[in-house]
Amino acid sequence: MGPTAAGKTEWGLAVARRLGGEIVNADAFQFYRGMDIGTAKPSPAQRADVPHHLVDVLDPAEPATVAWFQDAARAAVGDIVSRGRVPVVVGGSSLYVRALCDELDIPPNDPEVRRGLQERAERLGGAALHDELQRRDPEAARHIDPRNVRRVVRALEVVELRGSFTARLPEPVAWMPTLWLAPHWDRADLDARIERRTHAMWEAGFPEEVARLAAGGLEHAPTAARAVGYPQALAQLRGELTQEDAIAATSAATRRLARRQERTFRADSRVHWLDPAGDPAVPATAFLT
Repeated sequence: MGPTAAGKTEWGLAVARRLGGEIVNADAFQFYRGMDIGTAKPSPAQRADVPHHLVDVLDPAEPATVAWFQDAARAAVGDIVSRGRVPVVVGGSSLYVRALCDELDIPPNDPEVRRGLQERAERLGGAALHDELQRRDPEAARHIDPRNVRRVVRALEVVELRGSFTARLPEPVAWMPTLWLAPHWDRADLDARIERRTHAMWEAGFPEEVARLAAGGLEHAPTAARAVGYPQALAQLRGELTQEDAIAATSAATRRLARRQERTFRADSRVHWLDPAGDPAVPATAFLT
């Protein structure tokens, strides 16, 4: 695990090769077919070398929920273990990682309820829905930024279905024994990696990838459209941003994402932060023995 552009893919491959493992994807956007360059998806050669699970399993128009991921990922882990192999979970989406690795109760969802709340948010504004959340569940409202309309809508959906919403994750209880590893980069070095990767995306044909996805309705996709880089490339394709500005905006958004991811993972005392030049298979081997 760890922030975006930290080298998780390479670490996962190294651990899986050494231990006879198979990789379970926990990146929220590598589920989607066609979203290859922008998500830094493992290459076909890497996936041929080490089996990967939950990569290219959804069309961009399909929603990816935490509950869906928990069921699918645990099924993949069970299959891997049943064959005497080692599951290696790789991803920067902390909630997805915890949904798989911890005993985490996922609140229910109802598309009709959510759709109605989203329509009200568009009509009345997010602040009005946050006021409603304040009336119905003050504790939840206290921990949710009124500007984060998506979280406000989700909280109200759960309140509607369950009666209350737990805004903070509970203390973790492991689903099965797990070793948590993350590469530690100095901020300046990670920012430089993000800058290089963003430029490499455009050089590899990222705008063309986004144009193909846009023809299939990417802008209206409930989950896939939120992936960093895709809104910026869409703005370039519409003529709203120059290529230079789209690259700069993507790099800035990716840095902000990396900061959020790092803060979240650092709050979890189970995570071992290691020198990115080291061999993550060494502690992984020790953990299994």
